[in-house]
Amino acid sequence: MGSIYLIRHGQASFGADDYDVLSPIGIRQAEVLGTHLTDLGIRIDRTLSGALRRQQHTAHAAMHQLGSSGQTIPDLQVDAAFNEFDADAVIRALLPGLLDEEPEALHVLRNGPQNRAEFQRLFALLIGRWISGEHDQPGLQSWQAFVEQVGDGLKRLLQQADSKQNIALFTSGGTITALLQLITGVPAAKAFELNWQIVNTSLSCLKFRGSQVTLASFNSHVHLQLMKEPELITYR
Repeated sequence: MGSIYLIRHGQASFGADDYDVLSPIGIRQAEVLGTHLTDLGIRIDRTLSGALRRQQHTAHAAMHQLGSSGQTIPDLQVDAAFNEFDADAVIRALLPGLLDEEPEALHVLRNGPQNRAEFQRLFALLIGRWISGEHDQPGLQSWQAFVEQVGDGLKRLLQQADSKQNIALFTSGGTITALLQLITGVPAAKAFELNWQIVNTSLSCLKFRGSQVTLASFNSHVHLQLMKEPELITYR
């Protein structure tokens, strides 16, 4: 059987003008991951990511560490099917319908870094509306359409894969959540309960044979825990 290592990107720049940039902690998380893969003796045959900078930067930083051990590192292949969903678009489209119930929501969401717990509560409410399919709007990609996008990417990956390859896929939490739903059949709401627990640079593993895929492990972040630096364990 082959293995697909699903790797969430390192910590991005939450609250900055450009979120799609790794923070210093995010870079360190990626480097620690690369060292961990070296220690495990895992040989990576293919490396893929979405088209987002935070995904690609995580891939380059981690694989550089792996390559420093003498392993030949495959070129990074980019497939935008593994991009994160557009969270800003979801917020802009669905926030107006939430304001009657949550009149402070606009202020909180505009000042997320200063209101992290409240930001997460409101964001989860908006995501719940989005994945329900009951609030679809013209111009906003639906959750189902996003899942189909990710599924198409997975099909391409499998069609191009050899049966015993180890494939590293650097992606995002929402993409991993969509893959969980596709592979396990868990309802979207339950999948997102898992989503909120996905740690930056965590490893989940899929096993595949042909087009058949199973979930082997989820959200391992022992590489960060072993560092005994609590600030390395982040979720955004």
